[in-house]
Amino acid sequence: MVLIAVFGAALLIAVLLSGLAARTVLSTSFLFLVGGALVSDGFLGLIHITPDSDIVVVTADLALFAVLFTDGMHVSFPKLRENWKNPARALGLGMPLAFVGMALITHYLVGLDWTTSFLVGAVLAPTDPVFASAIVGRKEVPAKLRQLLNVESGVNDGLALPVVLILIAAAGPTSGHAEASFGKITLELGLGLAFGVVLPLLVNGLVRFRLFGAEPKLQPLLPLATGIILYAACHLTHANPYLAAFSAGAVLTAVSPEAKTAFEPLGEALAELAKFAALLVFGALLTPQLFADLSWTGYVAVLLAIVLVRPASMLLSLVGTQFDRREKLVAAWFGPKGFASVVYGLLVLQAGIPQGEQAYTLIAVCIAFSIIAHSSTDVPIARVFDVEDLTGIPEPASNARTGVASEEDGRVRRP
Repeated sequence: MVLIAVFGAALLIAVLLSGLAARTVLSTSFLFLVGGALVSDGFLGLIHITPDSDIVVVTADLALFAVLFTDGMHVSFPKLRENWKNPARALGLGMPLAFVGMALITHYLVGLDWTTSFLVGAVLAPTDPVFASAIVGRKEVPAKLRQLLNVESGVNDGLALPVVLILIAAAGPTSGHAEASFGKITLELGLGLAFGVVLPLLVNGLVRFRLFGAEPKLQPLLPLATGIILYAACHLTHANPYLAAFSAGAVLTAVSPEAKTAFEPLGEALAELAKFAALLVFGALLTPQLFADLSWTGYVAVLLAIVLVRPASMLLSLVGTQFDRREKLVAAWFGPKGFASVVYGLLVLQAGIPQGEQAYTLIAVCIAFSIIAHSSTDVPIARVFDVEDLTGIPEPASNARTGVASEEDGRVRRP
């Protein structure tokens, strides 16, 4: 009950300060992270949470599922067919480069063995849709850049999971069963994708029957019911819930745009609540002892992971694209680590591998630093694309009247 009271108080403060946060570098995400840390055993001792507590895994899992489901609804298949090359570059080239780069830094700076180093690289390679949504949801940012970050952050969690599980098997006593694990992982991914596609189609088919029909005030609950069933089905069958959530949101939008429109306000609010709850719980894990356990070379590795590995890998993957320099730099910087890495990091800790605790400490500190760095820079980054308004450069007459994005630069100009 103390945790609920703390969450309510943090939520009230976050809402009261949200207007200020929208205009400055102050971040509501940062408030929940700090709030969780303050009430933990490391400071006030009001709540007692450890990495093996069920609430840690459940809240992170729910937050990631909810955000992926709502983010999937922002995917437009027609636009994706036209602009699939940029997300494919980020996923097919940028993500493997980040994976290898983080593994090299972890091995040579922190001293972990090669298998565990690659495991850390796999955990920290995917970007997080929870914090990417802070920039993806801002209309000032060009549509093609928002689409790149949205699709990348939505898909790379599912791509990283099989690599994480295989490396855990290779690092632990079950290393001889890596091949069998790979088959199981492939099945879980396939089931997740199948559930994410079939369930929305089935629900949409039921809605078409004449006997069925939802009242307008209950229409937002239809996608919510679909998401709840999907979440339960994935966990009952061990299907990948993250791939299922993202694909279900995208399919639901494609087959029933009206359902997406009805659900969007409720979905965004629920996703925010899940995110804040998970941040509070994760913040409670950030005790002074956790930071003290990481060596100074570990802190160097964390810094390089945020300011070098992700930016360099994304910039290399975008060579030859039509993004201008400013857009490439934003895409390169905005690679936050978050709840996917939290969930995968906990898997590493709970697997009991020889260097699992050291790997988890590095992962947790990197996530904390990334949340602070990226959640406090979304507003300044969005304002980068409002240069015309800030410098007083006049807009073209047609766009000044309508506020429509110009085709040449893809930027939204405000009337």
